[in-house]
Amino acid sequence: MNTRLGNAGLALSLAFLVLAPLELKRYGLYILSQWAVMTIAAMGLNLTLGYAGQVSLAQGAFVGLGAYTAAILTTNGWPLCVAIVLAVVLGFVTGWLLGYPALRVRHHYLAFVTLGFSTLAFLVFRNEGWLTHGTDGIDGVPRPSLFGVSMKPHLYYYYFCLAALALVSLGMLWLVRSPWGRAFVALRENPMRALSLGVDTRRYTLMAFAIGSAMGALAGALYAPLVGLVEPPAFTLTLSLNLLMMVIVGGSGYFLGPFLGALIAVLLPEWLRFLDNYYLILYALLVMCLLVFSPTGLIGVIDRHIVHRRTRTASAARASLTASIEGP
Repeated sequence: MNTRLGNAGLALSLAFLVLAPLELKRYGLYILSQWAVMTIAAMGLNLTLGYAGQVSLAQGAFVGLGAYTAAILTTNGWPLCVAIVLAVVLGFVTGWLLGYPALRVRHHYLAFVTLGFSTLAFLVFRNEGWLTHGTDGIDGVPRPSLFGVSMKPHLYYYYFCLAALALVSLGMLWLVRSPWGRAFVALRENPMRALSLGVDTRRYTLMAFAIGSAMGALAGALYAPLVGLVEPPAFTLTLSLNLLMMVIVGGSGYFLGPFLGALIAVLLPEWLRFLDNYYLILYALLVMCLLVFSPTGLIGVIDRHIVHRRTRTASAARASLTASIEGP
């Protein structure tokens, strides 16, 4: 029954994502495209934090790295597909290198290391004007053409981002269900026990950072043509904290957590704009209440409800079986 309901919910969600944009105007398409892009970045952080248990405050920096890579290359005549590949490779290599401190420090110490990298990346974006154009940013980032069809219309580029999200989601689903995914979870739960069971904790720690960072860079490469202007203020620590909030609010360590977390972080502020200057206050209060009453996130609430129902059903079945065995 739960499987049928889940499949029905997935089908309705996909139908909404495909059909609803046909009735949306430019700003609505931009918001949905931003949700798709931020979901990819949050999925990368969810792999690093939720599955592998490695705290990172640098995901926003990797989004910036991918965005600047795509902006620099595409404004100089390179195709976006090539820019995306180079951005992902650059994010993977940089994330691998950033993972080395994780081999020596844990928890809040690791958070400070990644915070330092995030600050360093922002300073490079802002001060190295010969490469990034400094505070002026890089304007006029073009959108790609796919099989001769220009992605310049907002609806087409939304579908482009949605297709990228679908491909990344399938890859992530395969990864978390593979032996690699189980090794990441073992690393999160107890690194010493995982090492005693033969898991190469060093390699999997580095891979968690590298893959998560590459996904952040991919999101950045898609973000650059979406907004058309890449500038340093978009990639401050605030972006990393927002991505962290998406993972925690949605449900850290759950596959669907980033989808729901990004939905809350991107769309909820827009729905609350009718409150004028008070919408951010209400948004912050709602998020704080959620984290207080449900530290495992929204998916965690649903998961607990399903487990509770299954437990009650199993208990009732056992009681009925016992009564039938004992007889009158």
